Amino acid sequence: MKEFHLNIVHAVVSALQQIFEENKYADKVIEKLLRSNPKWGSRDRKFIAETTYEVVRWHRLLRYVQSPETEIAVNHWHTLAAWFIISKQAFPKWKEFEGVNAKQILENYEHAKKVRALRESIPNWMDSLISAELGEATWDKEIGFLNNQAGVVLRVNTLKKSVKHLQNELATDGIATYTVQGFPDALVLERRQNIFQTQQFQKGYFEVQDAGSQLIASFLKVGEGMRVIDACAGAGGKSLHLAAQMQNKGKLIAMDIEAWKLDELQKRAKRAGVSNIETRPIEGTKTIKRLEETADRLLLDVPCSGLGVLRRNPDAKWKLSMDFIEKVRKTQAEILESYSRMLKVDGQMVYATCSLLPSENRNQVDQFIASQNGRFEFIEDRSVMPSEGFDGFYMARLVRKR
Repeated sequence: MKEFHLNIVHAVVSALQQIFEENKYADKVIEKLLRSNPKWGSRDRKFIAETTYEVVRWHRLLRYVQSPETEIAVNHWHTLAAWFIISKQAFPKWKEFEGVNAKQILENYEHAKKVRALRESIPNWMDSLISAELGEATWDKEIGFLNNQAGVVLRVNTLKKSVKHLQNELATDGIATYTVQGFPDALVLERRQNIFQTQQFQKGYFEVQDAGSQLIASFLKVGEGMRVIDACAGAGGKSLHLAAQMQNKGKLIAMDIEAWKLDELQKRAKRAGVSNIETRPIEGTKTIKRLEETADRLLLDVPCSGLGVLRRNPDAKWKLSMDFIEKVRKTQAEILESYSRMLKVDGQMVYATCSLLPSENRNQVDQFIASQNGRFEFIEDRSVMPSEGFDGFYMARLVRKR
């Protein structure tokens, strides 16, 4: 049996209480917990982060195996014990684990395996929605991949380093990576480790960005000297990638309704050596109107359900609702209608989401084109599915006509 320390296991339970009782985001809870305890060693930090994420990921299943009738966990210690049991890990006989019936948990687990929503630990409504939109066979295939732990993918900043040079530098420092065909700027870590303290990160040689996400900037087909708008930029991962593909030439306007995210982008741009980005908070319709018909290229990486990135954000399964998805669909349609006016005639636009649902993806694009009386024409689209090994994304490229 691996050695457990009460304070480390207690940290996991504390994180679970914040996530499920205080409705906090798992990544923020874990980040704050680890930052506030700098004396923990790397093994302990890894145990806390990975165990918390696994219990969050499988929370419905873990509730069920304790109490099939109600799916109510007695307490977070018992939920953690259920995880240890079904993942075949022994755990200490502490008083916090008293009353756990391992035999009954394993019997309930065998029954749970026969029901997809239980086996894959997702809400019934979500299972029904996605299977209806994707089809049973596709959803059966993809849901298993969404429950895998997400890997760490780097996007090499080609303004400063080539992929090969950075790979060699990291290897010299004991960080092994591998390339992936079809993802030209990506390096994947062979094992999880803290790369934010490396000199390569501090010097702006790379950003952490999933490989599926990296395809979106390339899909926009930008060139040197263009005027490009990233209208839902957030903290700017795709903006920075676009700037590198523009060779720091031309102008890239990064916009978002939340100004603090753009502040973060400016910090990242400085580290990356990017000088052609201008940030503009969206303060209303006037912000969009001032930029009408000015963009050669326009990226609309719109708000979405995030169903393609559940392996990275497993707590989203328990925070999402059908009402939210209906609202976000309306937001997507409104953004397409309003923001597309910033595109020049003959300019190209990419609409992108990290959702798996056709109702957020191709259906939105088709409905938008149908409403535009011939002003926009579909060129191509692409879906990246979790079964390909990375996060799920959708992207469609359109051209504005006269």
